[in-house]
Amino acid sequence: MNTLQKYMLFLLFCIPITFWAQTTVSGVVTESATGMPIPGANVVIPGTTTGTTTDFDGKYQINANDGEMLEFSYIGFITQTVKVTSSTINVALVEDTQQLDEVIVVGYGSEKKTEITGSVNKISTEDFNKGPIVSADQLITGKIAGVAVTSGGGAPGESQSIIIRGNGSLSLSSSPLIVVDGIPLDNGSVGGSRNVLDFINPNDIESMTVLKDASSTAIYGSRAANGVIMITTKKGKGKEFKFNYNGSTTLYKPTNYVDVMNADQFRTFVNANGTDAQIALLGNSNTNWQEEIYTEAVGYEHSLSAMGNIKGFMPVRASIAYSNHDGILRTDNFNRTTASLNLRPYLFDDHLKIELNGRAMYTENRFANRGAIGSAVDFDPTQSIYGGPDDVANYWGWYDIQNGETVQNNLAQTNPLALLNLYRDTAEVRRFIGSAKFDYKLHFLPNVTATVNVGLDKSNAHGRNITSPLMPSSQLDWSGALNSYINRTTNSLFDGYLTYTGEADKHSLTAVAGYSYQKFEYDNFSYDGQREQDGLIAKFIDKSRNVLLSYFGRATYSYDDRYVLKVTFRADASSVLNPNDRWGYFPATSVAWNIDNENFLENSKTFSTLRLRAGYGEIGNVNGLAPYQFLQNYSISQDTANYQLGVDANGDPVYYNTYRPDAYNEDLRWEIGKTLDVGLDFGLFNERVSGSVSAYLKKTEDLISYVNVSPFTNFSNGINDNIGDMENRGIELELNVTPVQTENFTWSFGYNLAFNDNEITSLPVPVDTGGINGGTGNQIQIHQEGYAPFSYYVYKQVYDTNGNPIEGAYVDRNGDNIINDDDRYIYKDPYADIIMGFNTNLNYKNWDLSVVTRANIGNYAYNNMASAKSHTIRATENNILTNLHTDYYNTQFTSLTDQGLLSDYYIQEASFFKVDNITLGYSLKEAIKGIDKMRFYGSVQNVATITDYDGLDPEISGGIDNNFYPRPTSFVFGVNVDF
Repeated sequence: MNTLQKYMLFLLFCIPITFWAQTTVSGVVTESATGMPIPGANVVIPGTTTGTTTDFDGKYQINANDGEMLEFSYIGFITQTVKVTSSTINVALVEDTQQLDEVIVVGYGSEKKTEITGSVNKISTEDFNKGPIVSADQLITGKIAGVAVTSGGGAPGESQSIIIRGNGSLSLSSSPLIVVDGIPLDNGSVGGSRNVLDFINPNDIESMTVLKDASSTAIYGSRAANGVIMITTKKGKGKEFKFNYNGSTTLYKPTNYVDVMNADQFRTFVNANGTDAQIALLGNSNTNWQEEIYTEAVGYEHSLSAMGNIKGFMPVRASIAYSNHDGILRTDNFNRTTASLNLRPYLFDDHLKIELNGRAMYTENRFANRGAIGSAVDFDPTQSIYGGPDDVANYWGWYDIQNGETVQNNLAQTNPLALLNLYRDTAEVRRFIGSAKFDYKLHFLPNVTATVNVGLDKSNAHGRNITSPLMPSSQLDWSGALNSYINRTTNSLFDGYLTYTGEADKHSLTAVAGYSYQKFEYDNFSYDGQREQDGLIAKFIDKSRNVLLSYFGRATYSYDDRYVLKVTFRADASSVLNPNDRWGYFPATSVAWNIDNENFLENSKTFSTLRLRAGYGEIGNVNGLAPYQFLQNYSISQDTANYQLGVDANGDPVYYNTYRPDAYNEDLRWEIGKTLDVGLDFGLFNERVSGSVSAYLKKTEDLISYVNVSPFTNFSNGINDNIGDMENRGIELELNVTPVQTENFTWSFGYNLAFNDNEITSLPVPVDTGGINGGTGNQIQIHQEGYAPFSYYVYKQVYDTNGNPIEGAYVDRNGDNIINDDDRYIYKDPYADIIMGFNTNLNYKNWDLSVVTRANIGNYAYNNMASAKSHTIRATENNILTNLHTDYYNTQFTSLTDQGLLSDYYIQEASFFKVDNITLGYSLKEAIKGIDKMRFYGSVQNVATITDYDGLDPEISGGIDNNFYPRPTSFVFGVNVDF
C-alpha cells in the first residue's frame, strides 16, 4: 500500500461516525389554522449556524443528523422544535396571540413593537370596554392616556368628541383622523346620521391603534394633525367555519334632572312675588315636566358572524348585525342594520395577497325634538299637560285669540309634550365602505412588495322634518311645516406604494414610498315647504368637491434589534387652499433604543422590555375648513332683503332675491403643528408589570381663526385668517399590572394619567367665542394670547359678608368707577388639566368581572341653565308664568342682565370621578354539544358620578351647560356564543 493510500485510510477513520448518519431533511411549513404555506419561515439547528428559510411554497431543505433537533419559527407564530427521525418533516405552526400583539398596524403597513419609535397605543378585543357599546369610539373611553372621549349627550348612538393631547386648533377640527382597514374617513358625518362611526358594528373590530405624536402620524400628513385612530376589523382564519352570536337587551333609565322649582315651590314664589293677575294664572296641577318628557327606554343588539376558509386558499369572515335603541327622551330612536364581508385570497404561490372588504349600513333615525328639554325646564309646573283648545290637540299652553284664531303667545314656551308628539324628524341613511388591497411580492425582487389599495366610502341620506298643523304656533293661518333634504357624499381613495424589506447580519431596513389620491364629493339638496307656501325660493342645491393629492415615504433602519432610526416625509396638496399655498411638506424623524436587548440586560430577571424613544415631526391642518374660501363666491339674499322690480298684473309690487359677494381670503394657508416627543416603555417580570412614560411639546403655527376685519376691506366684518400660534405641553403615564396570576384566578388592572397644558402663545387680536342662552349675542369664552383657548371671559362677582353674591355688583378691575367690558377678566377654561383612567379585571374559574372608571381634574363649566333661568322677573313677565332654576334660592337675583350672565359666579369647577362600567360574566365551555363557549353577562353603564358641580352633568363638551341631553344609567343583559 503506497503512502497516499495509507493517508486516505487514516483520514477516513478520523471522520466521526455520525457523518454517515447525516441526511437531507425536507418538508413544508404551514399555518395550523388555515393550512396555508408560510414563506420565509426560519429552520435552524439550535446551537449551530446551520439554517435555512422556506420558499414561497413553504418548502425547505436542510442537512441534519439523525437525532438532532430542528427549530421552526416565524413572526406571529409559536416556535416549534422537532427531532430528526426521518427525511421528511412537515410542520404546522400555531399562531402566537401574544406575538401578534407585538405587531402593530401603522400607516401603510405594520411594524414590530420593537421598531415603534413614536407614541403608539394598541387596544385589542380583550381590552375593549364592555357593556352597551353602540358606537366604536366607546370601546376605548378611559383606556388610553391623553385620549379624551366625551359623548355629546345621552341619545343612543350619540356622536363622540375625541381629543388627543388637547385642542389642536381654534376654528378647525380638533378630531383625529380615523382610518378603517386602510381607508381614511371624512371627519364629518352625513346629514341624518348620529355619528361618523355608526356604520361599523363594534363586534366586528379586532383592534384600535392610536397614533399620538407627529413622528408616528406624519405618514398621513395634513389629515393627522390631531392624531390618528386606526381601526382593524376581524378577518377570516381557521380551517373550519366557526360562528359567533352576540345578543343583548339594555334598559336605559334617566337618573338626573335640571334643578328647577316643583309645583309647590313655584306657587309659593308666585304668591310672594306676583301681582293678583299673575297669581290668578297659576294652575292646580303638579306636573314634573322633565319626568314627562323622559322615560325608561329599551335597546336590543343582535350580531351573528361566520369565520373560516374556503377551499384552503381563501380566509373569509362575514357578519350581520341589528340594533334598535330607544332614547330616554320620548320619540327618540336609533335603528341600525350592518353587514360586512372580508375575503383574503392568496394566489400565485402566495406572491399575490388580496384583501377585499365590504361593509354596508342602513339606519333609520328618529330624532326627538330637543327643544322640549329647555321647554320642560321652563314650563309652569302648576299646569296640566292637556286642557288647551282642540285645534292644538288639546295641549295646554299660553294662547291668545287673534282674528278669531287661536295662536300661542309668541314669547311663551311651547308645551314640551306637544314639541315631542307633534314634531317628527326622521332620516334614513345608507352607507357603503369597500376596499380592495393587492399586495404583490415581486418574483424578480422578492424583497419588494407592490401594494395597491383602492377604497370607496359612499353615503346617501334622506330626511324630513314634519310639524303637525296642531302644533301650537304664534303664526296666523298656521298649517304645519315640511322640510326635507337629501345628502350624498362620496369619498374615493387610491393608494399605490412599494415596500422594501431587507436583512443582512444585524442590519434591517424597511422602506415605503408611494402616492395617494383622495377625493371628497358632496351633493346636498333641501326643500322648505313653508317658503314654497309663501311664494319664495324653496329648493336649494349645494354641491362641492375637494381633493387631496399626496406623496409619502418612510424608512426604518434597525441594527441588531437594538437601535432603530425612522424617517418619514409626506407632501400634501389640498384643493381647499389657494394654488400658491396648496402644497404642504411634512417631515418627521424618530429614534428608539431597545435597551432590553443589550448584553448587560440579556439575562435580566427584572426587565423584559425597556425602550427609550424620541421623535420630532411636522404636520399641517386644514381639517374642517370650508372649501373655496380663497375664491369669490356669491350667496342669495335673505327673504327680508328683497328688491322690488316692477309690478304684477294686479299692480302689486314684485320682489326678487339678490346675490351678494361673500367674504374671502386669498392667502389662507396651512396650520403647521411641530411636535417633539420623548418616551420610555417598560416591562417588568415577564410583562407582569408594563407601561410607558411620555412627554411632549407641540407648537402650532399659523392658527386659522375667525377674526374681525376693517370696514370696506372685505365683504364681511370677519374672515378666517392665519393669525396665531399655540402650544400644547404634556406628560403621560400608562401602567398595566397583573398582581395575581394562578391557574384559577387572575387579577389585572390598568391605570393611565395625562397632564396637559394648552396655551395660545401668539394672537394679535382677542377673539370672542362661546355663544350662550340669554340676552342677545352674548359670548362667554375668548381666545387670547397667554391663555388656554376657549377660556371664560367674565366679570368678577362681589359677595356680601355671608358669602352671597350681590346682584349687579362686580369688581372694578381698572379703577375707572365704571363697570364695562374693560373690567372683564379671563378665568379658567373647560378642559381638564389632568385626565385619568383606571380599569380592573378579575377572572376566577368561569367568572369574570371588569370595572372601568375615569376622572377629570381641573375642568370648569359654565352653568348656563342657572345663569339664564334664576331671576325673579323671569317667572312672571309677559303675562305668562315661567319656572325658575333653584339657584334662585342662592342668589335672589331679580333681573336678567348681560353683565349678570357673564358673572364668574356661574363658572363652576366640574372635576369628576366616574364609574363608567361594571360588567360581570359567567362562561360555560363545551357544556353543550356543538357549542365551544357560551358566556352570559350583566353590565351597568354610567354607574356613578362624584363631583361638586351643581349642574346636570360635569362632563360637558365645550364647557357650556345648556339644554344638555342627560346620560342615562344603562342596565344590560347579554349572551355571547361561539359554535
